[in-house]
Formats: sequence, structure tokens, C-alpha cells
Amino acid sequence: MTHDRLTSPQRWVLGLTALAALLVGLDTTVVATALTTLRLDLGASAEQLEWTVNAYTLSFAVLLLTAAALGDRFGRRRIFVAGLSVFVLASAACAVAPGVGWLIAARAVQGAGAAAVMPLALTLLGEVVSPSTRARALGMFSAVVGASVPAGPLLGGAIADGTSWRWIFWLNVPLLALLIPLVLTRIAPSRGPRVRLDLPGLLLSAGAALGLVWGLVRANTAGWTGPETLLTLGAGVVLTVAFILVERRTEQPMLPLRLFGVRAFAAGNGAIFFLWASTFGSVYFMAQFFQVGQSTGPFEAGLRLMPWGAMTVLVPRTVGALIPKHGERPFIVGGMVLHGASLVWIAVLAAPDVAYWQLVAPLILSGIGVAAAIPATQSAVLGAVTPPDLGKASGAYSALRQLGGAFGVAAVVAVFAAAGGYASAQVFVDGFTPALIGCAALAMGAVVAGTGTPGRKLVTAARVDVPAVSAPPVAAPPFSAPTESARTGR
Repeated sequence: MTHDRLTSPQRWVLGLTALAALLVGLDTTVVATALTTLRLDLGASAEQLEWTVNAYTLSFAVLLLTAAALGDRFGRRRIFVAGLSVFVLASAACAVAPGVGWLIAARAVQGAGAAAVMPLALTLLGEVVSPSTRARALGMFSAVVGASVPAGPLLGGAIADGTSWRWIFWLNVPLLALLIPLVLTRIAPSRGPRVRLDLPGLLLSAGAALGLVWGLVRANTAGWTGPETLLTLGAGVVLTVAFILVERRTEQPMLPLRLFGVRAFAAGNGAIFFLWASTFGSVYFMAQFFQVGQSTGPFEAGLRLMPWGAMTVLVPRTVGALIPKHGERPFIVGGMVLHGASLVWIAVLAAPDVAYWQLVAPLILSGIGVAAAIPATQSAVLGAVTPPDLGKASGAYSALRQLGGAFGVAAVVAVFAAAGGYASAQVFVDGFTPALIGCAALAMGAVVAGTGTPGRKLVTAARVDVPAVSAPPVAAPPFSAPTESARTGR
């Protein structure tokens, strides 16, 4: 066996964890292009449509740290399989939903299952991949899971146009019925250090995430200065401070704050927060630009996003092989500069009558930048910790990624609403242009954070050489349905 070749057990773990993450990723994006069909079939209001996505986002974000901690305490494979089981049962419940209220509730349960799948997929893979095979596994994992980015909107649009939206959820059932037994037979059980469960930390982290994400996803509907927004965001901030104080004093914290004293860990987490904020904000509005600004259907909008999304499949494997030689910093900084510049390029071109071919080049360059930066942030974070902290690091990274996505969409929707609306294609473009400039500014936040990751010499000298894996681009951007004023004018 050569030093860079994956063994058969490693390939099984890689394939199964990547497939599980791919399915979770698809369900975060596949619904977006089917919202119009859902509205007509179920008679859903704009706010109810918003919650078919936000219910998933909220439970997903709130339970990430909790799921990672439960995996360390009770067994990582056990909680991973429990998450898959909850996810498949909730998918079936979504498929048979008699009304939009049932669908929203089932989507919330789906998000809870996904919260167990994502961080534990990273942890289970990280446990079995040796340092010599890290780059290979990281790139392959990213390439597989990255397929959810172009495939989600495309699949959702195709199903919505060609058959019932219910098949979006039915497709999960046979796939997971095959996947779960394979996980039980091909992935070895494992757990983290045998410590008592940090119950105060679990409750405070869940409450803090709930307050922050709820406030962000509701801010543009309820108003940034409205009582609901101020109360939920305020509660989130207070609970976050309480969580930090408790974790500093407890002997066995669920998230050791000492990890943030490691430069690579802190900088990588900061970079992924802003990266997700910029990425999800831009993809959210690009999908709408093609449908509202250029009057395409859901399926065609998904096709037009393919040049961007295809880069998330093609680029990560190459980047994964280059990270050991060049370090993470050039891929985070360079990737986000390229992404931000491409968004400004699109903003300059944006018009109801702009030819699609003029947008292809900046879409491809933006996709390359994002796809290069994602595995580098994950490598920086998980490569900075020792094996006992791998589960905690995965949970923290996943939680900050989700929070970044919620923050990014909320922020750029506010920018959009201040300058444009949905009354016509031109009015939409009036808001779309400054929204993309806002996404470019968020990308610069990732650039600043990324400069804190160690260069190649510091990477090899300063951190423990442990397996790292790439996080898939799967967190769902919270959907903000157009308000009545937005639909009728500026």
C-alpha cells in the first residue's frame, strides 16, 4: 500500500459519511426551487413558505453542538445512526403531509436529524483517516458532498416541474434504508473521552443558538427593531455570554474555550462564518435573479447556476492535494478575494436583459473561490486539535457555519429590501445589485479572518498532525419570502 492510498475500511467510511452528508445537503437546497409549487398545492401563505425552510434551519443550527456532545458521550456511530433514522422518518412525514402545518413540523424534525448527521460524519471520517491520506480523503469528501450545491436546486426544479413535490422527500427513504445497515456494519463504533455530560452547557448552547438564529431569520419579516427581533437576539446574546462563563468554570466543558486560543482554530472558524454568510446570501439572490429578474422557471434557474455549483465538485480534490504543500492561508484568502471580486463583476453586469453568457465567467470564478476556501477552513480547524477534541471541534465549526448562513441571508435581504423589491424585473435588479455588493463585503470578512491561519511553515511546526476533513456546503440559507410591500413595489 502506498502512503497516499486509502485502505478499504477508510474508503467505506469516506463513502458512507459523504453520502449521508450529501443527502442532508440536498434537503437544505432542494426545497428552494419548489416553493411556488408548494404554495399552490398546499395553499400556503408567504410566511408559511418561509417556515418550510426556516424550521429546518432552526432545529439544525440549535442542535449541532448538542449532537456532537452526545456523540462523544454515548457513541458517535450510535448518534449518527439515530440522526439518519430521525431524518428518514421525518422525510416520509414530509412526503405525506396533508397540509403546510404538518410539513413545517416534519421539516423541523428533519433538521434535528440532520444536526446529528453533519458533525458526526466529520468526526467519524476524521477518526479513520491518517495524516498521509488526509488531503486525498478531504478532497474526495468535498467533491461528493459538493454535488449537493448544483444538484439541489436542479433536482428540486425538475421534480416541481415534472411530478409531485412530494417526491423530493420520498427519494430519501429507499436510499437511507440501504445506507443505515451499511453504516452499522462498515463503520466501527467509537466515542470521545469518558466524561460526564455537560448539561448546563447543552441547554445554554441550544438556547443561545435558538435565540440568535430565530432573530436573524425573522428580522426582515418582523422588523430589525421590532419586539420579536430585539427580544430573541437579546436572549441569544445573553445566553451566549452565560454559556461562555459556564464553560470557563466547568471542569469538563462540552466546548473547551482553550481551543479558541489556538490561532488556526479561531481563524478557521471566523473564516467559515463569513464565507457561509457571503456564499448563501449570493446563491439565494442569484437563484431569484434568474427567476424574478429574467423570468426563467425553477428548472432553468437551477441549470443556470450549474457553472457555479460544478466548481464545488471539481475543485476541492485538487485543493486538498495542495494544502499540505502550501498551507491553508492562500486558499482561504485567495479564494475569498476571487469570490468577492466575481460578485462585484456580476453586480456591475446585472440587468433584466443581460445575456446569460456574460455571467458564466464570473459564476465559474466565484465557484472556484468558494470551493477552494471550504476545505482549507476545515483543515485549519480540525488540523489544530488533538483526537479527543475532534468531535467538539466539528460541532463548533458546524454551528458557526450555520450561524454565518443565517446572518448572511438576513443581512443581504435587509440591503435588498432597502433598495429594491419584487414589483418588476427592474425593481428587483435595483435591490439585487447592492445585495451582491454586500455579499462581496462579507467575503472580505473571510479574507481578514483567513489571514490569521498559519502559513505552511507554521502549520507543520505548531500544530498536532491529526486527520482533518472537509465540511460540505450544505447549510441551508434561511428563506425570506417577499413581504407584501416588497411584492407590490419598493
